Amino acid sequence: MADWPQVAVMGGSLGGLTAALVLRDLGCRVDVYERSSTPLQDRGAGIGLHSMTVRHFVENDPLDMERITLTLPWVRFLNREGVVSFEEQMNYQFSSWDTIYRALLKSFGTDHYHLDHEATNFRQDDTSVNLCFANGNTACAGMLVCADGVASSARQRLQPNVSARYAGYVAWRGMVHESELSTSSFERLADALTYHLTPRGHILVYPIPGPEGELMAGSRLMNMVWYQNYSEGDELHDLMTDKNDEVRTVSLPPGMVRENHIDWMRTFAEMHFPPPIAEVVGKISQPFVQAILDLGVSQMAFGRICLMGDGAFAVRPHAAAGTAKACADAWALRDALRDTVGDVQSALRRWEPGQLALGSQLLERTRSIGDGSQFHQSWVPGDPALRFGLYGPDN
Repeated sequence: MADWPQVAVMGGSLGGLTAALVLRDLGCRVDVYERSSTPLQDRGAGIGLHSMTVRHFVENDPLDMERITLTLPWVRFLNREGVVSFEEQMNYQFSSWDTIYRALLKSFGTDHYHLDHEATNFRQDDTSVNLCFANGNTACAGMLVCADGVASSARQRLQPNVSARYAGYVAWRGMVHESELSTSSFERLADALTYHLTPRGHILVYPIPGPEGELMAGSRLMNMVWYQNYSEGDELHDLMTDKNDEVRTVSLPPGMVRENHIDWMRTFAEMHFPPPIAEVVGKISQPFVQAILDLGVSQMAFGRICLMGDGAFAVRPHAAAGTAKACADAWALRDALRDTVGDVQSALRRWEPGQLALGSQLLERTRSIGDGSQFHQSWVPGDPALRFGLYGPDN
């Protein structure tokens, strides 16, 4: 009989929760340690759904996927006047970060989900990993899964020479309730992932579930992601300085973007975007900003400790596969641990090569897609290379 290890998961976002669920289903006792003192929310707004992202629900949970998923039949490009310049039927599926997080947390439960547990130190020996937290608590486990995101403190400790590289542009993001849109804009945007290309970037808008998971048209949110170039140095520094004069390196959360930048955002949208998309941008009350970063490690397994998800590879969002990559890491870890009958160090040695290869491949692909839009103006609507997918376009 297998001797399944006790597992500590550092980071309670989507990847961390997926790892916790699949390892618990295998037979491990799992505890999740999240540094936030409150349940997470509004982390990334809309997300494209890959089968890997929702695999736990499909295989292990009675949750009806139609209750958390929107299927949009069209991918559509609008020109400056708002006329359709290209469209194709794709049937992409979308949800919201909040909706998936709530569903995962409900499946895992809160008894072993520990808020306000920021790991400040960890050390391992041949049999265990010991953790110390900022609140004074400690924990001991047979394996530590580090799923603590792009700013991973675990990665900084385990791979101190690795750092994220700014890609040269940011994502302006935000949401507006569909009921706030004019009838003409709603009708143009309600059934599609809608793009518009600009000389210095591109913008996409699409519906996602409403604040409480509403899926009915008119009750949903319209999600906006606008990629815009900002030069590294003074221009980026000024944008990423929040209302309290604190410089943010990864993201400016809702409510912290300075008003002069919001005014510029709305003016630019009105001058350069198709009217339906400009209306969405203009009605977003609390936009937020994410710096687009590239990050990849050369090692993910360290004895009884592993890095996964954005903690190992932070990829640009253009393949809609960042969350799927984290979930793929989790499922592959489950398989490796099962195949080695609970031998942690053997499992991590078996697991690492495939996940390094997947992360490197996805990082390179999303770099190519992003640079093509932002710097080379080489995007061609309908190009199959632009299609979403974790393992490749449409995959």
